[in-house]
Amino acid sequence: MKKIIYKLYYTLRFGGWRYVWLRVAGKPWKSQRATQFLYRKTKETPPEKYKEQLIRIYGLRTGKKLNLENPQTFNEKIQWLKLYDANTELKTRLTDKRLAREWVAEKIGSQYLIPLLGVWDKFGEVEPDKLPGKFVLKTNHGSGCNVAVTDKEKVDWAEVKQKFDAWMSINFAFMGGFEMQYLNIRPCILAEQYIENENGNLYDYKIHCFNGKPEYIQVIGDRDLKTHKAREAFYNTQWVLQPFTYTYPRYDKGKKKPEKLQEMLRIAAALSRGFIYVRVDLYELEHGKVKFGEMTFTPASGMDCWNPPAADWMLGAKINITGKRMDI
Repeated sequence: MKKIIYKLYYTLRFGGWRYVWLRVAGKPWKSQRATQFLYRKTKETPPEKYKEQLIRIYGLRTGKKLNLENPQTFNEKIQWLKLYDANTELKTRLTDKRLAREWVAEKIGSQYLIPLLGVWDKFGEVEPDKLPGKFVLKTNHGSGCNVAVTDKEKVDWAEVKQKFDAWMSINFAFMGGFEMQYLNIRPCILAEQYIENENGNLYDYKIHCFNGKPEYIQVIGDRDLKTHKAREAFYNTQWVLQPFTYTYPRYDKGKKKPEKLQEMLRIAAALSRGFIYVRVDLYELEHGKVKFGEMTFTPASGMDCWNPPAADWMLGAKINITGKRMDI
């Protein structure tokens, strides 16, 4: 009940009764309008009001009061890092899915990159006829803005164009609550080679790193891109199953340790060096190949639900922000 009251309070503080109605109306088109309302109002916020507005967004999303003066939990410290971490220029480069490739190649070698098939400034420049039967289209400047093409002859390209035109018009710094590493990315569209395993399940190994040290591996699989559903499990670096989740329901059974776990941990350590916190996303393909996915500095914008809540506090203790405070 307390969480519901907090959500209602901060929703009112953020957008008034109109926004409350948009959020609770329930119909998809109204939910979309609520998202557009949140984005527009966040984008219109002057920088000197970011802190105040972030507190409201955090409250309406999580049902919790945000403590930025003395943050303790993982989610609270991710919000703090949004406002006060000084390393924004490099974070922007690494959040840009195109520019990150160059940096990753310099750090660990180009063999870890998924082959790039094309780059375009707008969807009208994409030429599907020149691409293979399977590939992935994605934007470089956002999260979840991708289309996996498994048979290009069966694709409704008008529908895909509509999606990309909408994604390309958004500045993702303001989609989830001031994720400022997205702010200065110049949008473009990438086509990458379609990667898959013979068993049909490509696991995503998201390695959470604290001060350059890999600590936990979040394994995500059984994805349904249309419904945004998946399952996950957390492991420590010794591949011991952990009793918590963050974004998706937990796997009923443990997952097999990846063959190249130690190589993935070495890669994550190399790429995370110098950052207070970053999540390094990797894939393990059959025949022992490891591929780089992306660098994520604010997973789920720091607003998903740790289950049990004690994990939020335990992981928060690993983010060391002592002496790091900067003015926004």
